[in-house]
Amino acid sequence: MPARRVRRQPVRKTPTKRRVKVATYAVPTGRRLAPPAPGLVVPTRWVKFVVALFLLPICAILSQTFFTAFARAAVLERLWAGEEFWFFSLGAILWLIAFLGLPRPLVLYVFGHEVTHALWVWLMGGRVSRFRASRDGGHILTDKNNFLIALAPYFFPLYSIFVIALYGALSLFLDLQPYGRVLYALVGLTWAFHLTFTCWMIPKNQTDLSDNGTIFSLVVIYLMNLVLLGALLIVASPNITFASFGADIMRNVANFAHSIVTLAERLQHGAIR
Repeated sequence: MPARRVRRQPVRKTPTKRRVKVATYAVPTGRRLAPPAPGLVVPTRWVKFVVALFLLPICAILSQTFFTAFARAAVLERLWAGEEFWFFSLGAILWLIAFLGLPRPLVLYVFGHEVTHALWVWLMGGRVSRFRASRDGGHILTDKNNFLIALAPYFFPLYSIFVIALYGALSLFLDLQPYGRVLYALVGLTWAFHLTFTCWMIPKNQTDLSDNGTIFSLVVIYLMNLVLLGALLIVASPNITFASFGADIMRNVANFAHSIVTLAERLQHGAIR
């Protein structure tokens, strides 16, 4: 039985309200699936919702670790006084001015969005048979889809990674040390590009989020972005290492577990009384 293409039409821009619909289109396999065995069938969205609830404490612990490490680096290590921080911030501010005051480069965002989908399809061992990106929206046709592929554009800053990879490749042949400030500014600009467009697109009823459960998708997006921010902080700060950051995480996990045990004991004593 040949594969049936599932295609959704992108939302067209109207004169009164600008809307951009970016969706992933998958080609299901042509193999005939066996009928499900009789018994209790739990919807996948319910399972993902429960998983999201268990991920919330992890988000809280990682958030506490990140902001504590950032505050320590900013106050004690004077991270804010380094040129890396200032040029990164300059790039981010320049992009915010452009995003709020100039026409938004929707084609550039949609292109990066769909390229990120395609890249993660290839990373997962899938194949992309069609690619389309325009100002009105975009899509890809692929034989593989999962929540990481669907949510990748919301936590994978493609243009920032491209800038870093290009700088690293050119530095193998050229002396780019004098242009380090340009790198920091471009990373700040492209990171702000990723963050602003992500926040702008999430409320627009994206199928990438709704197909995997909105709560689950938002938790995964937040967690993955926080992991990447933590990695950037470790790279930017000379006194924060992956080992020390991991030790802070384990310390916060222990404190969280102690708080849960204490709360359970208080509830148990209250029930006995």
